[in-house]
Amino acid sequence: MGENIKRKPILLSIMEKDRGGKITLSILAVIVAYVAIANLVIPEGSLFYISTYTVTLLGKYIAFALLALALDLVWGYIGILSLGHGAFFALGGYAWAMYLMRQIGDRGVYGNPDLPDFMVFMNLKDLPWFWYGFDNPVFAFIMVMFVPALLAFVFGWLAFRSRVTGVYLSIITQAMTYALMLAFFRNDMGFGGNNGLTDFKDILGFSLQSDGTRVSLLIISFLALVCGYLIARYIMNSRLGRVCIAIRDGESRVRFLGYRVEQFKLFIFVVSAIMAGIAGALYVPQVGIINPGVFSPLFSIELVIWVAIGGRGTLYGAIIGAFVVNYASTYFTSALPEVWLYALGGLFVVVTLFLPKGIVGLINKIKFKKDSKEELNYVSS
Repeated sequence: MGENIKRKPILLSIMEKDRGGKITLSILAVIVAYVAIANLVIPEGSLFYISTYTVTLLGKYIAFALLALALDLVWGYIGILSLGHGAFFALGGYAWAMYLMRQIGDRGVYGNPDLPDFMVFMNLKDLPWFWYGFDNPVFAFIMVMFVPALLAFVFGWLAFRSRVTGVYLSIITQAMTYALMLAFFRNDMGFGGNNGLTDFKDILGFSLQSDGTRVSLLIISFLALVCGYLIARYIMNSRLGRVCIAIRDGESRVRFLGYRVEQFKLFIFVVSAIMAGIAGALYVPQVGIINPGVFSPLFSIELVIWVAIGGRGTLYGAIIGAFVVNYASTYFTSALPEVWLYALGGLFVVVTLFLPKGIVGLINKIKFKKDSKEELNYVSS
């Protein structure tokens, strides 16, 4: 009775029995560290030098990995196939881009210290009311999380309360992001129309053209991915997570046991939207532009493909899938641009038919066969 029960540190308890997650994040940490050092320390003419373009590309991949992680949280663990997560990503990106636009000041093409260039071009005299406050980075970051969360809460409350599920919910989420895309394409919306928001100069007082700033954004993106992974893992290891998995596997049974299923769905959906919004905010300063094309339903569908190829319901599989598909996209869109979309569609079909658990499932299957063979040989000997 008097014995003290030693509790494990929360980080160790979260990552316990998550060998795949440890390996994935460790490999990524090594890559990020090497890229950062090779860009800032190693001379440009050296064979081991990493260009700033590669730093930016890796940062973009990590932002996409956080977005894929957000989708895997709702699709892989509670069974909500969202085809509109690109909307949350885009809203977070636009919120942070508005802050970056306010930092340009009189360095724009028209030299107006109060209005972004596209507003001057459209003959606007005053800053729209919804741009107020975005000169403050704290307010802007709050909006990065609040706007996607608000949309997810309103949409989820209406959909889950009405018990919309399955393909019908997927279609509605796709319609949501398509409607937002059409709205943001309008010039009179005050978000740059078709051209979007671009030509950013500084972030928190640091030049976006500086190598040091680019490397810092890369490291921040990686740390955000790690935090997002730990939060998602913590939720899924808790009692809440076990209920979510039960809802995914048998929603009616969980409902009959007395659980308010819609509340669990709504919570996970909002958390996922916040993660997607943060991913969008990390994407914008590294890529240098955000436009309504990010709202495109095609982008949200591609996001589903990332998670499916990596292996849904594993978290780290979503990260792997995001890197594999986006690296392949970068290579093939320059080498074979006319066949890339067909190859991506074919890859999704192959994974769906022959690798339903994705790359992670294939690795686990090979490992299981190897272990079984070794055990059989041991018994035989």
